[in-house]
Amino acid sequence: MYRRPLLQRLDPSSVIVFRALHLGDMLCAVPALRALRAALPRAHIALVGLPWAQQFADRFDTYVDEFIAFPGHPLLPEQPVRHEALAHFYAKLCTRQFALAIQLHGSGDVSNDIVSGFGAHAMAGFCRGAPVVRDRTVLFPYPDIGTEPERLLSLMEQLGAPPTGMHLEFPLSRQDEDEWRASGLGDALVPGDYLCIHPGARKRDKCWPARLFAEVGDRLVAEFGLKVVLTGSAAEADLTADVADRMRHTPLDAAAPISIGAMAVLMRDAKLLLCNDTGVSHIAAGLKLKSVVVFSKADIARWAPLDRHTHRCIWDPGAERAQVVLQHARALLSGTAPSRQRSVGMWPYW
Repeated sequence: MYRRPLLQRLDPSSVIVFRALHLGDMLCAVPALRALRAALPRAHIALVGLPWAQQFADRFDTYVDEFIAFPGHPLLPEQPVRHEALAHFYAKLCTRQFALAIQLHGSGDVSNDIVSGFGAHAMAGFCRGAPVVRDRTVLFPYPDIGTEPERLLSLMEQLGAPPTGMHLEFPLSRQDEDEWRASGLGDALVPGDYLCIHPGARKRDKCWPARLFAEVGDRLVAEFGLKVVLTGSAAEADLTADVADRMRHTPLDAAAPISIGAMAVLMRDAKLLLCNDTGVSHIAAGLKLKSVVVFSKADIARWAPLDRHTHRCIWDPGAERAQVVLQHARALLSGTAPSRQRSVGMWPYW
């Protein structure tokens, strides 16, 4: 007998979503959150995430009504565990009696136990192995292929959410605009006359060498007459300074203690972003900013942006393919078609 999808059967008035990860991972969840909101336009949707993600919830308040900071778990590496806060965290959530808890954190090996402790009336998510389908619990096999947004969106589709697109978003606020303007960093910049190079990443061992960023930056300045703007947080100022020291053309070093939103305002008006595989590549996808993304460790098929023409992803763990990076940066800046020269088995990556 046909069984209606969970969201249609329950029509929950309140939903708690668990995804306790960093910037890029959170941005990849936006299509799933957008679909959830479309399915439940009147529901109260709460997000449980890493403490930093309060700003994510604020930015995406169209999809998220409330943010709840997660105190951590010994088997999840993203943050130290605040053991003193665990009992209060779970007790408070259980008293809330959410109608539905959604595990949007991954395969569920650890996170399903975490989410089952939220005390919701029903639970949905991914699992390893065979599916689990009961009246109040629905767990679907975790997909091992596809990009991260596609994997997460597949859960919402199986729960009965309507299609709302796989595109990423990064909405900018008046506060973002005002902060960027007040910083004074962009006073000498003309929109469309510069490209951004972001040499940092949350994990330093993912970073392409500064000398290669500088080499490609100098060539693009010479060929296209654009100014290079180096982006990064204040903690990445050493990386941007290293790239600047190696460039023949003087870049604008915009690494500063400004918010992600203010940096995104800077990126919005650029012609191109050159970066490592890190969160800013997903900001670029949300802003529809052309980008060249250098991968060295992560699963490129999972973390590459969906639009492989606008966002060129280069696999270069040995830091040997600066000419390939340059080739694709040129193609994006000049509007030419992508080259068909590729390594066997890597299309549509390079």
